[in-house]
Amino acid sequence: MDRALYGPGGFFVSAAGPADHFRTSVHASPTFADALLRLIGQVDAALGQPDRLDVVDVGAGRAELLRTLAQAAGEPLARRLRFTAVERAPRPDGLPPGIAWADEIPDRITGLLLATEWLDNVPLDVAVPGPDGWHYVLVDPATGAETVGGPVDGADADWLATWWSPPDRADGVRAEIGRSRDLAWAGAVGRIERGLALAVDYGHLRDGRPVDGTLTGYRNGRQVPPVPDGSRDVTAHVAVDSVASAGERVARCAYALRSQREALRALGADGGRPPLSLAASDPAGYVRALAGASAVAELTDPAGLGGHWWLRQPVGVEPDRLVAR
Repeated sequence: MDRALYGPGGFFVSAAGPADHFRTSVHASPTFADALLRLIGQVDAALGQPDRLDVVDVGAGRAELLRTLAQAAGEPLARRLRFTAVERAPRPDGLPPGIAWADEIPDRITGLLLATEWLDNVPLDVAVPGPDGWHYVLVDPATGAETVGGPVDGADADWLATWWSPPDRADGVRAEIGRSRDLAWAGAVGRIERGLALAVDYGHLRDGRPVDGTLTGYRNGRQVPPVPDGSRDVTAHVAVDSVASAGERVARCAYALRSQREALRALGADGGRPPLSLAASDPAGYVRALAGASAVAELTDPAGLGGHWWLRQPVGVEPDRLVAR
């Protein structure tokens, strides 16, 4: 999975980028960036308006989100913002010089670290039940054909015992070992000196783990088998409670977990339809407002993007300033 996504010729390092293959909240509407700008303002206030305010986007694609944020940020905040896109691909042509490009998360961040649909692409192992407990699934990288490997042991076995239900011998039962995501998130949180880490992703909690797993692929806007050959996205939902616990241990500060629908509404994206009276007094304004309401509706649809989780992890600041509901 790691080679297929991030190795030479891998999905995320070649071609035009993931925006050609699937639609995320970043691509759906500028409303998403507007809400994040309000969150950046809250982080800035909680930090006492530092001379430099970092905004680091991990798994930045081709920096679509940071481009939008940089264009929309107003003065005087814009003068203090420092944008960094973290991605394995080469720096895109035409990226504004005010957006730094890196293949690793920078150290000593003061501000906001964003991880929008990053953790679901952190490679993981899959397990199936055997006569003596969980066994790793082995996969042919060229065809996707699966076979059963050796028993899961060590830290992976400990993770499953803590965060996944015991193995059930029923056909189709699978577990996705999220320990790699925990380590990735803890490492990202550990780079923050003061500020907030925000992960936005689709996922599940321990009481509702998917019995048959979530591993799948995407290519050219369509869901396809998760063959790890580099031609497609390979992704699995995130065990968000496990990830949250890992980040909390590093930050030593409480986290907040809520749906994107709740989070965006708290940041002012309510999606209300404009009054019909506006159609008579300002027809063009009514059409724009209606389009904006439709965009918010997509972002907050609980059956779609609105069902994503927002995990907010403060670091070095008073938690109530950044995680209060």
